[in-house]
Amino acid sequence: MRCERMRSRNERENVRILCGMNVIVLSHLRWDFVFQRPQHLMTRCARTNPVLFVEEPIFDADVPCLKAHEPRTGLTVLTPHLPAGLNAHEQSQMQERLLTQYLGKHKVGEFVLWYYTPMAVGFTRTLNPEAVVYDCMDELSGFRGAPPGLRAAEAELFRRADLVFTGGQSLYRAKQSQHPSVHCFPSSIERDFFAGAREPHPEPADQAAIPHPRLGYSGVIDERMNIDLIAALAAARPDWHIVMLGPVVKISESDLPRLANIHYLGGKPYQLLPAYMAGWDVGVLPFAENEATRFISPTKTPEYLAAGLPVVSTPITDVVEQYGSAGLVAIAKNTDEFVHAVSDVLPTRHSRERLARADAFLAKMSWDLTWSRMLKLIQAARRRKTVPQVAQTDPGLLVKPYPAVGD
Repeated sequence: MRCERMRSRNERENVRILCGMNVIVLSHLRWDFVFQRPQHLMTRCARTNPVLFVEEPIFDADVPCLKAHEPRTGLTVLTPHLPAGLNAHEQSQMQERLLTQYLGKHKVGEFVLWYYTPMAVGFTRTLNPEAVVYDCMDELSGFRGAPPGLRAAEAELFRRADLVFTGGQSLYRAKQSQHPSVHCFPSSIERDFFAGAREPHPEPADQAAIPHPRLGYSGVIDERMNIDLIAALAAARPDWHIVMLGPVVKISESDLPRLANIHYLGGKPYQLLPAYMAGWDVGVLPFAENEATRFISPTKTPEYLAAGLPVVSTPITDVVEQYGSAGLVAIAKNTDEFVHAVSDVLPTRHSRERLARADAFLAKMSWDLTWSRMLKLIQAARRRKTVPQVAQTDPGLLVKPYPAVGD
């Protein structure tokens, strides 16, 4: 009951801060891909404010159009469908027209622009937002397949943004000199949800037959994974079983190690994660050390801890500084160290002392608190900003009109 009262109080405060205005999110991640930072924040935003979540285009249309669906109350996902073969300028121009047409048709009034991808700057320059937020959750330029022009687009976004949020401390250090208002918001946690993994659960059918001990990973399986480490760990300890939950993207399935004690179970709905974690003995973060992982702050770290799991990770900077230094995560640089670290933490799976330390640390973290703090910074930025005047002919329209190109 106290949590519900707190949530209601926070939501009333949030309504006062944003005054019901729209939030337009420009994302490189699809809403239905993996439930992570954008989904955590925007589900909270949608409780009090309409959210338009604009995805990257799909190139499958003869006639360009913007398709909409509403996965939850208050949140609409907009997906541009464009013809194949367009160059970058044509794509940007077409997306600009589609979005502008949609905002005009639906009488979208005051809004905040919330960027996850700097590449969206190219088709949003004509919009007149109340505030511009860049939530920099990753260093996208270090990822495989990063689009040309990403660094230039980010430099422009820094010039346009009122606020920059970063997804971790190392990313904050890399960005803090590039904008006068950069704020660090590391990955947070829905503690009670993942703490459900500490209770008995019926085993998911595809995990039930996997022997113990189980080393579990949950997240995207891509170029950030140290697949050589996973293979070597499985070979070194064939009696341990490695459970990999998550979609495989940007790397070939054929590149994944295929030993009898490595189990790829695919992506799972967010709501099922505690049931899988309840059946693990250790949570692992077997990340490679490369450009794609240099600035990451894995959301799964606090999720494993809330689920009651001992955790072993490779030396990812934000994991080492936030969790390793606090004695909450064991750090291992190579296969031998990983084997020793897992062997050390396995007996602590149900340690009350370890769980108490994790709980004390996590008590200071929540996505609700993160969202509330972000909102207060947005309100302060709005006070500092001179709001553009709206044309008298259409007080509900804050965008430059374009002719219709599809619906």
